[in-house]
Parts: sequence; C-alpha cells; structure tokens
Amino acid sequence: MILVTTETIPNRDIAEALGLVRGSTVRAKHVGSDIVASLRNLVGGEVREYAQLLTAAREQALDRMAEDARRLGADAVVGVRLETSTITQAASEVLAYGTAVRLER
Repeated sequence: MILVTTETIPNRDIAEALGLVRGSTVRAKHVGSDIVASLRNLVGGEVREYAQLLTAAREQALDRMAEDARRLGADAVVGVRLETSTITQAASEVLAYGTAVRLER
C-alpha cells in the first residue's frame, strides 16, 4: 500500500478515486510514564515516554487507514493527513485520513 501526503504519485496515474479512508486510535498515558515524564520535566530534555506513545499511536492509525483502503480495493492513499485531539486530560486520539485510489497498471 502506497501512502503519500501529495495528491499524486510520481510516475503513476490514478485510475479511480475510491473515497475517504480513515483510521484512528485513542491512547491513554500510563501512570508509570507520567511519573518519569514529570521527573524529566524538572531537568529538561525530550520526554521519550510520550514520544514513544505518540509514535505508536500514529503508526496504528496509519495501519488502520491502510486496512480501510485495502477493503475498498485500493493500491494507494493520497493526501494523507494526521490529526490529534484531546479526549480527556489523560487520553488523546490520533486520526489518519486520506483518499483511497486505484492506480493504472
């Protein structure tokens, strides 16, 4: 599955647009990670615990979007975008979306 942020794929022609596809996940912070992150806030630097949490959430949202596209018979998703939103103080949603397309052979 080809995933691109652009509206076209270089050297490939789009035969058909199949529609909007999306994938999302909601992740909550872990109490242990919160404690370590709070300590790291005191001394500064990257909060790796949260960075890892968000990286995994983005990957899962993209995987779910790609699976949605496969169900439509797509070869690729163009115009891929990621959004985040806060659900509660301790949980956030990551949403991936784009347009599923079938490519010329």
